[in-house]
Amino acid sequence: MSSAVAARHDIPPTFDRRLPMPATTPGASVQSFAFSTREVPREEQFEAWRRSYAEMLDLTADDVAGGFRADHQVWDLGTFAFSRIHTQGLGYSSLPKRGRRDPLDHWLLTLFLDGRSTTLTDSNRLDGNTGMVQVHPLGRAFEGTVSRKNDLLMLFVPRDFCRDMAHILDAAAFSRLEGGMGRIFADYMISLARQLPKLDIADLPELAATTRAMLLACVSPSPERLEEAEDAISSVLLERARHYIQTHLGDAGLGAVGLPRELGISRSRLYRLFEPAGGVMHYIQRRRLAAAHAALADANDRRRILEIAECWCFNDGAEFSRAFRREFGYSPSEVRAGARRGSLSPLATRPDEEALPVQRLNFLLRRLQA
Repeated sequence: MSSAVAARHDIPPTFDRRLPMPATTPGASVQSFAFSTREVPREEQFEAWRRSYAEMLDLTADDVAGGFRADHQVWDLGTFAFSRIHTQGLGYSSLPKRGRRDPLDHWLLTLFLDGRSTTLTDSNRLDGNTGMVQVHPLGRAFEGTVSRKNDLLMLFVPRDFCRDMAHILDAAAFSRLEGGMGRIFADYMISLARQLPKLDIADLPELAATTRAMLLACVSPSPERLEEAEDAISSVLLERARHYIQTHLGDAGLGAVGLPRELGISRSRLYRLFEPAGGVMHYIQRRRLAAAHAALADANDRRRILEIAECWCFNDGAEFSRAFRREFGYSPSEVRAGARRGSLSPLATRPDEEALPVQRLNFLLRRLQA
């Protein structure tokens, strides 16, 4: 995947034009889906839009009785995601700002092709204008507004996508990517939007490597921001804890009792580190579910579903299925069926299409979280 610079006029604002679904060939093209509020009754349009982002943000808007025009196109890129969005003006709050536990822990990189936003934290104000890439961590508290009419690109970056540079992205939170490298990354996002409809699944590994390299090259917070980054020590400890958990997921004894000793921290500090994730045991279970998901999605893995569940410390098949569905919104058997059909995403094989398209983005973001 080339990171060639693309002129901004190559993607003109098209608020009045519904984003098209690119032609796909099952098992070959990158999975993509679209949603437009025009598909629902006018009086229900904003509520449908709000629901489609419920796992990511809490959206608000004034005077929507006459309708709310918005649409998005989302590409499922396996280990990360990308979208193009047109929306009317609205307000937004992160889930931690609303006091919700267990929020998504993605970084969100946003580029306004048209429009602007204002984000407020307890100690910072971030003004986002057309042509500038902003960095928002969904796991932290913030709120804001976007202007009356917007055309924007969003890159969803899960923490596992680039753990080796997590400290850099954490330190760049609530900032704009400015200067020459910031403009290069903006052009890269525009290039992605132009090229994704043409890519095949076979291109995804190279695309992922290129995107990681671009992030590392272009997202470099100033020395001042690195010094001022909140909870720097906690961030390091949290990364160490996450790494230890990931490498010991198959250990049935993994838990809150032994972790403090292994990490050299107190139990109370461990609990504080994982409080935003709903607790350390909840985090461990979700990582195990993610590992089971990856195995089920591997067409070369011939083990039975129960064998995979037991491998990741789920000894009750029924409870595993219930926990899996709560986490991802679909069953283990649906993932296995999708793998056999050669589909990248289980969403493409879900029989309950009535649950889509409003919930598709939520399902995808939760899978990426895992």
